[in-house]
Amino acid sequence: MIRRGFQVAVRLGQHRALFGGPQVLPRLNPTSAFGSSTDSLVSRFCPEKTDLKDYALPNASWCPDMLNLYQEFLEKTKTDGWIKLPSFKSNRDHIQGLKLPSGLAVASDKSDWRIFTRCIPVEGQGYEYVIFFHPSEKKSICLFQPGPYLEGAPGFAHGGSLAAMMDETFSKTAYLAGEGLFTVSLNIRFKNLIPVGSLAVLNVHVEKIEDQKLYMSCIAQSRDQQTVYAKCSGIFLQLQLEEESPQ
Repeated sequence: MIRRGFQVAVRLGQHRALFGGPQVLPRLNPTSAFGSSTDSLVSRFCPEKTDLKDYALPNASWCPDMLNLYQEFLEKTKTDGWIKLPSFKSNRDHIQGLKLPSGLAVASDKSDWRIFTRCIPVEGQGYEYVIFFHPSEKKSICLFQPGPYLEGAPGFAHGGSLAAMMDETFSKTAYLAGEGLFTVSLNIRFKNLIPVGSLAVLNVHVEKIEDQKLYMSCIAQSRDQQTVYAKCSGIFLQLQLEEESPQ
């Protein structure tokens, strides 16, 4: 909401899991953790055949800048090593066949789970976005168009919507680059407001992986790179998912 100098620090710590509130994370077994290759993680995350709806596809609400840049990166998937990530309505759909370590699983009879950034089903009203991931360079590009339901100051996106989008792009990148699952910290410095209905381009990089943590950076800016909307750093905790037992 504030144009310059407003800083947000979200400190979750290693004892706060995003799935279901404060919990003590299980101790990792170093002989089994972090054994999955990026290729295997990507192939599971991006199934070739699925009946699930992919929300990261163009629709009538996308602005010309978003459509044009989407097509540019789609071409890069053919030659430059980029991968377009599908976006299902729940992270549960992305990790089918895997489960959280014991102590973190949540039992419920609810069936309509939705990831926060896919909670507004009307096209163009909430989060319109698509993420492209580069496995060998451990980086991502997110094209984000905020809708009117994300308004803060009149005509502009709420700063919290951008923070959520940064966290979401971090999380997908962290998981595919090094099995990062849980946000340890986010530190965001907002620079300028994003007009509702316009395109923000989020550039995310994994800076290093050390002590079972991924250290990441993000800059959100206009397509022409003349306006910086925010800069962010984040730390994600590595934690390997377990294969589900056959029924």
